[in-house]
Amino acid sequence: MSILDLQLTTLGGEPTTLSALGDKALLLVNVASRCGLTPQYAGLERLHERYADRGFTVVGLPCNQFMGQEPGSNEEIQSFCSTTYGVTFPMMSKIEVNGDGRHPLYTELTQTADADGEAGDVQWNFEKFLVAPGGKVVGRFRPRTEPEDAGLVAAVEAVLPA
Repeated sequence: MSILDLQLTTLGGEPTTLSALGDKALLLVNVASRCGLTPQYAGLERLHERYADRGFTVVGLPCNQFMGQEPGSNEEIQSFCSTTYGVTFPMMSKIEVNGDGRHPLYTELTQTADADGEAGDVQWNFEKFLVAPGGKVVGRFRPRTEPEDAGLVAAVEAVLPA
């Protein structure tokens, strides 16, 4: 089974899959509203807007596993993201990215190594995984890598379908 076919739930409570977004390049990011890295939402939104018409989207996957920095309900998360950062990219319901309750999506994603060749658990909020059209995970960027980092942008541009 492709990661594109794994069951997710939108912030609105609707069941979905990544394949429902179409055959796009995706940047999957575990996000949190009360983290020192939360301002990355602004860069993620700019990246999404910059490449949306070329077959790219950011997907936010809220996670409360890092010091309880995403405690809100789906409604609170949606409100925070839209009013504070103008987020228009798809947001899913909270999931676990590490441990026994790890979502199957992250079971697959965490097998991908970063630029230093290290795979394994997600280190913190705002870790980014780049997925090429068709569902192949082609890059992993650690939390402190800004969304508009030159290396990340070049990797996105390399996998754009259009």
